[in-house]
Amino acid sequence: MLASYLIGLREGLEAALVVSVLVAYLVKTGRASLLWKIWAGVGLAVAVSLAFGAVLTFGPRGLTFEAQEAIGGSLSIVAVCFVTWMIFWMAGNARSLAGELRGQIDSAAGGNPLALVVIAVLAVGREGLETALIVWSTTRSVTGTGTVDGLPTWEPLAGVALGLATAVVLGVLIYRGAVTLNLTVFFTWTGAFLVLVAGGVLAYGVHDLQEARFLPGLHSLAWDVTSWYDASSVYAAVLKGIFNFSPQTTWLEATVWVLYVVPVMFLFLRAVRRRPTGAVRPADPTPTKETA
Repeated sequence: MLASYLIGLREGLEAALVVSVLVAYLVKTGRASLLWKIWAGVGLAVAVSLAFGAVLTFGPRGLTFEAQEAIGGSLSIVAVCFVTWMIFWMAGNARSLAGELRGQIDSAAGGNPLALVVIAVLAVGREGLETALIVWSTTRSVTGTGTVDGLPTWEPLAGVALGLATAVVLGVLIYRGAVTLNLTVFFTWTGAFLVLVAGGVLAYGVHDLQEARFLPGLHSLAWDVTSWYDASSVYAAVLKGIFNFSPQTTWLEATVWVLYVVPVMFLFLRAVRRRPTGAVRPADPTPTKETA
């Protein structure tokens, strides 16, 4: 549940920051009449994300076991690619995000009437699709505690819902100026945490592909601690729910985890050390000729 909460919080906060920048800029430049386009785009992005999540959840049902494992493993690897790209993208673009969005608004406001809707859909929809895919992969891998008959139970869904709700509250507070959130610190800690989460999702995706007989080595174990590992314990739930730890791990799973986590964590922390620090909040836009 903690992993789902942090994923929902991080992705939701990115989307909330985008929306707050769009709304603040339109209001402060005297174009509040265009706000409905932003909210229409946000609503459409949410609907598309929910539909995508539903397809991921219910689509594979009825397929053979091998086909389900092959699809699940492949999508888990895709989810890892998305989360890795998202971590590094935010590490390098968080401080310039507001300026880029304001430039897009200025270009779209006087052009195609649907341009602002498209900007909101693309900006928010990307976060929604990433969230749906990442949460689905994480939820699916929590065998026994996160799924029942292939369908997610309430714990991970509640976690991501709480994370998104927290992000919405923070977004409103940031917009109103009540909170100055140090995004550098926030994205550093959550980014490092998500590298570990993604490593577990990747290892589980590889295990799925082994069960689908697409990859070899299903019975070649790096370790087997089932003799003392209590799968019903609290520590087991934490290790499985957050890091996808398996008491029976194949050599291929362990190798892939190390080959992903070690270099990605090193590159991420190096990128963090090189960027400027400081608190980030949606900046007040420079008045345009319409308001000057």
